[in-house]
Amino acid sequence: MQVPLAPQFLQAYLRQSMHTFLKISLPWAVSSGVIFFLGLHIGADFQRTEDKNGVNLGQSFDLKKIQNLKKNQENKPKPFKNKIEKTEATPPMPPNLLRIMQGGDIVERLGSFLDAVRSMDQSNVGHVLKAFEELPGGYGRHLEMKLLMRSWANFDPKGALTYATTKLDAKSERAFGISEALAGWVAKDEKAAIAWAKDNHPDENQGDNPLLTGIVKGLMETDLEAANRLFLSLPKGSARWQSSSLLADKYFEKDPQRSIEWAAQFPSDDPLMRETILSQIGAKLAKHDLELAANWVNSMQDEPGTYRVLDNLMSQWISTDPSAAAFWTERIQNLKKKRYAMNQLSKQWSAVDPIATAKWLNTQPPSAESDLAISNFVSVISQSDPQGAIEWAQSIEEPGLRDQSVQHVLKTWQVQDAAKANKWLKDNNPTK
Repeated sequence: MQVPLAPQFLQAYLRQSMHTFLKISLPWAVSSGVIFFLGLHIGADFQRTEDKNGVNLGQSFDLKKIQNLKKNQENKPKPFKNKIEKTEATPPMPPNLLRIMQGGDIVERLGSFLDAVRSMDQSNVGHVLKAFEELPGGYGRHLEMKLLMRSWANFDPKGALTYATTKLDAKSERAFGISEALAGWVAKDEKAAIAWAKDNHPDENQGDNPLLTGIVKGLMETDLEAANRLFLSLPKGSARWQSSSLLADKYFEKDPQRSIEWAAQFPSDDPLMRETILSQIGAKLAKHDLELAANWVNSMQDEPGTYRVLDNLMSQWISTDPSAAAFWTERIQNLKKKRYAMNQLSKQWSAVDPIATAKWLNTQPPSAESDLAISNFVSVISQSDPQGAIEWAQSIEEPGLRDQSVQHVLKTWQVQDAAKANKWLKDNNPTK
């Protein structure tokens, strides 16, 4: 008789059940226990937790009350933070703007930056600052700095000035940034801008105040006469010098004739400043209208600034039409001006066309004016043609000037060809 298979089957079944329990049921039971224990622990902690206002959240768990408390917390006033510090914590700049500002295409860069400053306000000032700071420091970003400071001054001039004063490079950027911020501010609030400039005067003696240059710059964009009045009230110093250049540009841009009148009205109690202003307008006028500049010289009184204007006129005229300059020079009525103009003409014309200059000199009657012109001509051609130069030197009427010119040529000639120079000296014996 065979042994029944039931016990073997039962054993196999038990082994399979035990395997299933160890693999599935036991881990599940352990996990459930752990979760239950953690739930009890966290629940106890939750019941013991109170918010900052002393409300026991575990006991009440009133959702509406919790929402109200959260709302009250959000509405509480936040502590004040310095505006500059606030901008430094702004999110990263948008990738497209970052790429453009770091790129080399100046047209695209300026266009994108201009778009950014146009929409600039207190909420996005940090992004615009980030874009500006991606540019290399120094003079290369002055145009972007001007856009930044002018736009910023429209809504927060003190913030712009704080940034310029504390963050910009003192050697290459700070003065320019402060000037542009003040220029933008004065257009909005003249009194406040001037008051800030005076309160923050860098000189303890309260003398020359360079901050007022920015005030003049801003004022002249809206009220040129007010800017001029402020300029005239400034003491001697850097602010007055810088403001004069700004105003010269602005008056000439408005109307060249008006710029002549502006320069002429500057008081003579500061002769160096007056000479500078006349020279500034003269340089601009010579490039713009030679006839107007020539008429102005003829009408001017005898003063240092007159000859600075004459210098600019002759330089520009000789470079474009020396024959016309010579024709005008011969007809100057004031002998001192005529002598000076002939001197400049011979000196500059001979450097580019000595033959034409010599022909013109040959048409001039002997006079003190022509003697000086010949002396300058001799000095210019002595290097290239010492033989011809010494012959021209001998034609000078005034004895002292003639001997001086001859000696100058001989000195140059002896360096180049001592034998010929000494032979000429022996044959002519100029000391007799």
